[in-house]
Amino acid sequence: MGKKSLLKGAAVMAAAGIIVKLLGAVFRIPLANMIGSIGMANYSPAYSLYSFLLVFATAGLPVAISKMVSERCAVGQFREAERVFRLSRTLMMIIGIIGFIVLFFCNELIAELINLPGSALSMRATAIALLLVPIMSSYRGYFQGMQEMRPTAISEVAEQLFRVVFGLLLAHLMLSSQFEMLGYTAEQRGAAGGCFGASAGSIGGLAVMLIVYMVSRRKIKLRIKRDRTREHESSKTILKKIAAIAIPITIGAAIMPIVNLIDAGIVQTRLLSSGWDATAAESLYGQLTGFASPVIQFPQVFMTAIVMSLVPMVSAAHRLGNRKELHEHISLGMRTTTIIAFPAAVGMFVLAEPILTLLYSSQKASAIGAAPCLQIYSIGFVFLAIITTMTGALQGIGKQHLPVINLCIGVAAKFIVTWTLTAVPFINVKGAAIGSATAYLIAMILDIIVIRKYSGVRFPVGLTVIKPLVSALVMGAVVILVYMGLDSLLGSSGTATLIAIFIGVVVYGLMVLRTKTIRREELMDISFGRKIVSICDKLRLW
Repeated sequence: MGKKSLLKGAAVMAAAGIIVKLLGAVFRIPLANMIGSIGMANYSPAYSLYSFLLVFATAGLPVAISKMVSERCAVGQFREAERVFRLSRTLMMIIGIIGFIVLFFCNELIAELINLPGSALSMRATAIALLLVPIMSSYRGYFQGMQEMRPTAISEVAEQLFRVVFGLLLAHLMLSSQFEMLGYTAEQRGAAGGCFGASAGSIGGLAVMLIVYMVSRRKIKLRIKRDRTREHESSKTILKKIAAIAIPITIGAAIMPIVNLIDAGIVQTRLLSSGWDATAAESLYGQLTGFASPVIQFPQVFMTAIVMSLVPMVSAAHRLGNRKELHEHISLGMRTTTIIAFPAAVGMFVLAEPILTLLYSSQKASAIGAAPCLQIYSIGFVFLAIITTMTGALQGIGKQHLPVINLCIGVAAKFIVTWTLTAVPFINVKGAAIGSATAYLIAMILDIIVIRKYSGVRFPVGLTVIKPLVSALVMGAVVILVYMGLDSLLGSSGTATLIAIFIGVVVYGLMVLRTKTIRREELMDISFGRKIVSICDKLRLW
């Protein structure tokens, strides 16, 4: 039942993540075309500040809620699980009110500090989201703790859908002259309309969670009524436990956004010091952050989905002291990660240039220049994927502070590597990508060491690493040969890339089955698994 829940939960969250990412792409492209570069210059800092502030409300607390609810449900303490949710919801409301006050009343001061006074209206437009998203996150954490991933998935899709529809609609309306009385330019007003999409999204997402909660109330009340346990923790104790779990996770989640902000200054400074002029340095950094980096974020959706399913299951097994089930969950989480991460990394490595030129056809020169950075990032992605999963496992066993420490050590190494290599002219901006990969490698090694120390789990190397890696390498060889052949035959790089990717998916799927990287009984547990097994039996692929 545990494996089935993990795989199904991860599949549900991954599907939702893909839809959310696609909707996000649909939003940004027409918005940029609508409000132009000046409008985006006012949109970006407002949305970046909103995203940064949101980390403190949504990164650690939902995980803490999920973990504590899962632990109590595992031992039948449904009344205490409900109390955890109610207290955390109150805490989230307070955090939301503080965030709302900061952005709604201090937006002009913040905008002046960053020398973009026109972004003040955009900041104010996101204030409602900072009020509502924390509350929505408390509901999501509650249902995740009960190992119900669909409510979160549905609300995430609803949130993004509301953001896209209302954000684009309001951006279009705010551009009209009838809103001139606001005292901002058309582009600045359009940016604010786009930013209000986040607030509209929070309204839609919270509405979905409230509906799901009301529908589930009868079942929740029935479970509480049947609860015969007598344990009762004080509100103060529960809040202390929530803080103990949430604070390290929040700090860990805030590290990389802060590093990215600091990194911009380091890379620019070191490029200029090595002889690049300002325009060239800006172009190189744009290739790294604007072209290569976003591509890596798409497969990361799958890793996040695995963790959201893994944490409550590991927490429950840890609370019950069931080491066998604990080891099974962590091992399956790690194996699922490598099964997804290896082909994604190999595919991005061998098709780095074709993928980038396909996505950024109007900026071909920059796309080609960004290809080496994407190749380096693709290697680092494997390490990052494992870090993500190990972080979830460590959170599940109550060692949430260790991944933060390990990541800090990795980040320290990143600064040294980035500072040194970026100043080497022929390496230039690739030094920053190497620095990131180095940070992930160090943090990954340390995470594996501590998870083995504190959980006693041992990962079967053949099943977890060798089989998926061999399958991915075979896929990579086939993909590059297919791409080169089709590119020469068709004369269309885009078509050749898409066909090569499709063939790569098929080849990897066949290799995974042939090498028994995925076992027959595991495949039977996931959606459409029985049909796949039936087809494999007929083709004698086992």
